[in-house]
Amino acid sequence: MRDFYTADFRGSNLQDSQLLYANFIFANLQGANLQGAKLKWANLKGAILEGANLQGAILEGANLQGANLQGANLQGAILQRAILQGANLIEADLEGAHLQGAHLEGANLEGAHLEGAHLEGANLIEAHLEGANLQGAHLEGANLQGAHLEGANLQGAHLEGANLQGANLQGANLEETILEGEITGETPIR
Repeated sequence: MRDFYTADFRGSNLQDSQLLYANFIFANLQGANLQGAKLKWANLKGAILEGANLQGAILEGANLQGANLQGANLQGAILQRAILQGANLIEADLEGAHLQGAHLEGANLEGAHLEGAHLEGANLIEAHLEGANLQGAHLEGANLQGAHLEGANLQGAHLEGANLQGANLQGANLEETILEGEITGETPIR
């Protein structure tokens, strides 16, 4: 395992790097190019990835708990079963990203771009998605209990079997949203 604990990689080019199981706890990767990097099962807890390019990166099972990914490019990234609890993803671009089974409890995704993202079975309890664009996103079986979706764009999103108990959907765009099947929890639109 490569150990980069607290290392400074600001603005570095790590495109297509093989960094499986690497330790990047509290590392500074602000503005780094990690496009196509293989970071499967890497530990990026508390890492600074603000404005980083992670387009197409493989972060399956990675620990990004409390990481700062504000404004990061994660288009098409593989984040299946990744741990993103309490992560800062404000205005991050997650268009077409794969977040199936990801742990996003309490994560801040305000204004994030999640168009066509795959969040099937993801845990989004108490997540902040205010003003996020979830157009055409796949949220089948996702847990959105207590999530903040005020002003979010859910047009054409797939919410079959999602848990929306206590979620705040005030001002959300639910046009053409697919709500077929059972939606768990009684969620009044606030």
